Amino acid sequence: MNKLPACLTGGLMLVLASSTAFAAALPGYTEGAETLRVENTRGQIDAFNDLVYSQVKTATNVRQMRMTLLVPRSNDLKPAIVYFPGGGFTSAAWTKYIQMRMALAEAGFVVAATEYRTVPDKFPALVNDGKSAVRYLREHAGEYGIDPDRIGVLGDSAGGYLAQMMGLTNGDKSFDRGDFLARSSDVQAAATLYGISDLRNIGAGFPENIQKVHASPAVTEALLVHGSAFRDWPGASIASDNDKALAASPMGHVKGKKPPFLIMHGSADTLVSPVQSEQLYKALKSEGNKADYILLEGAEHGDIHWYQKPVIDRVVNWFKATLGAPVKADTHAVKDKNANL
Repeated sequence: MNKLPACLTGGLMLVLASSTAFAAALPGYTEGAETLRVENTRGQIDAFNDLVYSQVKTATNVRQMRMTLLVPRSNDLKPAIVYFPGGGFTSAAWTKYIQMRMALAEAGFVVAATEYRTVPDKFPALVNDGKSAVRYLREHAGEYGIDPDRIGVLGDSAGGYLAQMMGLTNGDKSFDRGDFLARSSDVQAAATLYGISDLRNIGAGFPENIQKVHASPAVTEALLVHGSAFRDWPGASIASDNDKALAASPMGHVKGKKPPFLIMHGSADTLVSPVQSEQLYKALKSEGNKADYILLEGAEHGDIHWYQKPVIDRVVNWFKATLGAPVKADTHAVKDKNANL
């Protein structure tokens, strides 16, 4: 067996002796304890759960609409992302997709995961809620270090539909209802994952039996636009009123200048046709808008593909490139900026 030269052996023993002596000097050290030294390379993220961003009042009750915030702990002026969950227009479980939300927060974004109204509530209730969530963030930007000039939206499936509607209706005050109406509900970026762009052709290209489902007055897009059958009214299919269905669809709002869009869809999606993303991309490009379209090979609707690091990194990096990084700012500057919006 080869032996180390005496000079190296002595040097190694000196390092070990020094390390042991250093550890012994640490408060709380005792023989047999291990010591660990780490570099502080990541920041702290605070979670604020079940914040009430809006109260929806009807003749019989008051419903509190909630969001959860992930806030990087720093004095930086941070861009914000509002995440809208999918759920087929029948649920809005805003606490899901934690991998994506945490990755965005670790990249320096304030991330708001947001509840919104679903069927049996009708359009435009969910769009009203999305607008309210953005206004809430601008109203409270100073509390969370949000840059009110840089707010984006992200959604998957039905949440992708809502993110699209948010990005395509900037400046349309008809959807602004509720509190903080002096604040803008406009967004500066929109990302949609396997989202719905046209309620009239969600099953485009699918087999005939699927087409029959989407022709039913009981399918969720029909309930969203027309409501459920009641008394002597049998309900209506999504195709029964083309103008009404188009007005309730992102494709009905694509004309003119829009914020940048990231559009992603799975090539193997059998629930929402990839045509939904294809037609949105083409419409945005034809209007001269900035849009990136990514077809995820072999991915189904919301399957495990969408939780993989390359997909999450693509979304995070797109938002970083589009909205920019956090910037240094003092508290007074944040409040002064927010007061002007």
